[in-house]
Amino acid sequence: MNRFFAFVKKEFLHILRDRRTLLILFGLPFVQVLLFGFALTNEIKSAQIIVLDHDKGYHSGQIINRLVASGYFELQVYERSYEGLESAFRKGKVKLAVVFPVRFTHDYEHGRNAQVQLLADASEQNTAISLTNYASSIIRDYAAEGRTQVAGPMAIDIRSRMVFNPELEGAFVFVPGVMAMVLLLVSAMMTSVTIAREKEMGTMEVLMVSPLNQGQILFGKVLPYLLLSFLNGCIIIALGVFTLGIPLHGSLLLLLAETLLFIFLALSIGIFISSLTDSQLVAMFASLVIMLMPTIFLSGFIFPIESMPKLLQVISQIIPARYFIDIVKGIMIKGVGIGYLYKETLVLIGMSLFFTLLSLRNLKTRLV
Repeated sequence: MNRFFAFVKKEFLHILRDRRTLLILFGLPFVQVLLFGFALTNEIKSAQIIVLDHDKGYHSGQIINRLVASGYFELQVYERSYEGLESAFRKGKVKLAVVFPVRFTHDYEHGRNAQVQLLADASEQNTAISLTNYASSIIRDYAAEGRTQVAGPMAIDIRSRMVFNPELEGAFVFVPGVMAMVLLLVSAMMTSVTIAREKEMGTMEVLMVSPLNQGQILFGKVLPYLLLSFLNGCIIIALGVFTLGIPLHGSLLLLLAETLLFIFLALSIGIFISSLTDSQLVAMFASLVIMLMPTIFLSGFIFPIESMPKLLQVISQIIPARYFIDIVKGIMIKGVGIGYLYKETLVLIGMSLFFTLLSLRNLKTRLV
């Protein structure tokens, strides 16, 4: 029995001395609990809205104040025309627009059909439904309070319209996210495992003394995965358009170019991971942990970024999938061009250059 306890003690000490095992045992559950606790919610907070107020009367102003005071909305700007609303939606700056017609206050006070129009960006289906429900509830409460304070049939007719996805098709939301997740995971994981296998077998040093330079070797290793992943991306786009009925309102050439850029970024991340690891198992695990959870929880793929704490919103700004999802939705669903998406494109280019240069330096340092 003493031998058994001594053996168990040895195993405990072995585990406690292995930082990777401790990270899996305690670090991964800690991160998962925090992400699930803070990010796993469909409640919307501080969503950006714009107002087109043709009435400029007392009651329209009171309703706007109620919406902002609820905590669900933040007023970004007052627009003057429907063209301004359309531009704001295409740029992705706002999630909801509230439109008051001329004589809204007069019609409301005289018991006529006082209408309010709610326009929601339905490229994010769940967010659009939640925001219209929140706004409708606040406006109805305001109308109910008016009926108790003033004699007469005071009522508000709320008209809601979903922009870009009027039928509220779920595929409009999930296909761009699945496309980003698949391309990022497959490209990064396959690249990191391939290079880690060369290092694990000791053949990377042999390649480094070949007539090819370091850049040519790495490019030759990742080029097949670049082409195969691009083919994978084309298949996903084709399935989305021809099978699931997702529209392609923008340029197909631009979409393919952005997809190729995102795949190159994923490959550069895979090279970076392989530069820090020496085994295929560690490379695969690191790819899954670094890519999978942030892509699902912090990219806006499933859970709205606006509902997250400020810290997670800041962290989400370094998640590549967040920008690619916005690009795919912008091109396919909203039909915008590079003039609206240049910021997201520049971020992906910057990340690609950063990880590529950092990976080359790390590999060179470790192999010297």
